[in-house]
Amino acid sequence: MPGRVAPGGFRLGATSRSVGLGALSVVVLLAAWHLVTAGGYISAIFLPSPQQVVGQARRYLADGSLFWHVVTSGRRVLAGFVLAAVVAVPLGIVLGTSRTAKALFDPILSIIRPLPSLSWIPLTILWFGIDEGQKYAIVFMGTFASALLYVIESTRRVDPLLIKAAQNLGATRLDVLREVILPGSLPGIISGLKVCLALAWTCVLSAEMVAATHGLGALIWFAKDWNNMALVMVGMVSISITVLVIDSAFRVIEDRILPWERHQRRRDT
Repeated sequence: MPGRVAPGGFRLGATSRSVGLGALSVVVLLAAWHLVTAGGYISAIFLPSPQQVVGQARRYLADGSLFWHVVTSGRRVLAGFVLAAVVAVPLGIVLGTSRTAKALFDPILSIIRPLPSLSWIPLTILWFGIDEGQKYAIVFMGTFASALLYVIESTRRVDPLLIKAAQNLGATRLDVLREVILPGSLPGIISGLKVCLALAWTCVLSAEMVAATHGLGALIWFAKDWNNMALVMVGMVSISITVLVIDSAFRVIEDRILPWERHQRRRDT
């Protein structure tokens, strides 16, 4: 019994320590922020005080506008990201398992991969106007190539000995794909999609700053025009909190899809 309790106690202690250190770093950051602004070392024009930021947040929370800005940006991010993932995952598996298909698609991927999301804004406005479809298209174009590369590389990194062993046991091509390649590549695919989800926020903010009246990007841009740096900070903090919430939801989904990875993380801690 003592041998069993110790690992659990160790994990609990390690988790508590991590949470404590994280909370301490946030407290130190807020304290330093307060000291440099309250002491007049940095002008409020360049860096508003925490009290000013909280005041702006309360104002925009009270009338519900901040909530709708968050919801609008989150909807655009998730719609464009899901569309990119739905196309990139099956296509990436095909390209990762077929040299012929990869050779055919490589030139196209080489052309679109270096293009930042901002470069697509003029074309997407011409194609879709400035409505929601344009925002979804920006997120899609800004994340699709990266997601596709992650899927291709994750698929190609599956141990070829496992594939060969399955084939020697009489597995068909479909069996190998379903029983060997997909389970072996899934952790890398999910990790890559998590990176692309963060990238999707960069894309949607770029689109909202150029052609939108609602969303966190539009809020930050208008606040800049009004010279309201406290509201700019509210928008930035809202992005961070929203991304943390979505990332936590993504972690729950990841734990359900990859239970063995969850157990591995627990052993590591």
